[in-house]
Amino acid sequence: MTTIHRFGSTGISCHAWSGNRSELALSHSSKEVTLYKAKGKGWEKTDVLDQHDLRVTGIDWAPNTNRTVTCSSDRNAYVWVKGPDGVWKYTLVLLRINRAATCVRWSPEENKFACGSGAKVISICYYEADNDWWVAKHIKKPIISTITSIDWHPNNILLAAGSADFKVCVFSGFVKEIEPKPSATPWGMKMPMGNLMTEFSNSPN
Repeated sequence: MTTIHRFGSTGISCHAWSGNRSELALSHSSKEVTLYKAKGKGWEKTDVLDQHDLRVTGIDWAPNTNRTVTCSSDRNAYVWVKGPDGVWKYTLVLLRINRAATCVRWSPEENKFACGSGAKVISICYYEADNDWWVAKHIKKPIISTITSIDWHPNNILLAAGSADFKVCVFSGFVKEIEPKPSATPWGMKMPMGNLMTEFSNSPN
């Protein structure tokens, strides 16, 4: 059944649900992410995540670890973790991009995430325990346009990415530092980080 809820008069640029769908994170086309919790037949504002400098462009909420990742036009991403005291604490992610981040998605196992950008780059980010921060490996070739959408295959390795040049590419997002060597798939056997598995075009040219 469809229900309609109103969250103000400004547009919503992106949103994400918590694992049990009882909470909602959304950005009103601003640099803030507002958190809501279901209450009765409506929603109650519970918190505001305010660390970005420019408009938030992507949010994803990991259902099992309850971690939230946000990305923004300020070329940064943050991983947010809710502490025992109920306070959300952030960790800066080293995306290493020179254009706006456009979209973000946790992998199925929630041990890494992918972040698309206008820099013709996809950042595959994972936690480096020795330095207590999130670092990124880049997928560059053959991307020639802004990444507009991304999503993971259930095997936690393959990543589909749509771009503004009317193409969808399937890449390997394998990170050898945190996961075992993947088994063969119908897309291929060799899957080093960034390997192009296949490409689809929607352009007549």
